[in-house]
Amino acid sequence: MSDPAFDYAPVGLALLEHRIIKRCNLQFADTFGATPAELCELPIAALYPSVEDYQRIGEILQMPESQSGFYHDERIMRRTSGALFWCRVRGRSMDGAHPFQTGVWSFADLSDERPVVSLTPREREVAILTCRGLSAKEIGLKLDLSYRTVETHRARLLDKFNARKLPELVAKLSGMPL
Repeated sequence: MSDPAFDYAPVGLALLEHRIIKRCNLQFADTFGATPAELCELPIAALYPSVEDYQRIGEILQMPESQSGFYHDERIMRRTSGALFWCRVRGRSMDGAHPFQTGVWSFADLSDERPVVSLTPREREVAILTCRGLSAKEIGLKLDLSYRTVETHRARLLDKFNARKLPELVAKLSGMPL
């Protein structure tokens, strides 16, 4: 079944059922370094940087605040070559109460705007929540960490991104010009 609007959309699109790629467009395949046929029936887990990242996103999708059926974030994903890259992800489940049943997801490659820096899964979580404007205390509550532990993760992020202060780190993380 061919749909030119889906197949030739300028953003990567994938139809997932139970976190298995059932259909994807040309841009999605190009972004991940494969053909649509090679990606069809592939578990989306194969495109995550780690099993832990895959499980963490799965847990988030099952939280009560995700029951709207809409989800979005920016995260590291993995091409079929193994190369890691930043990606903007937007998704909509057909049924918010069953987020993995069927959903349409878009994936936009951000690697030109944001180079990949090796981060631990916890550093990625802290970086994402920092970019959303949460304080160290708010991040600590959300991730069940002390605010001092969050500050330690932020200090490592400042070092890894060669940023002097938090606003500079946020600018570098979000791809904004400095």
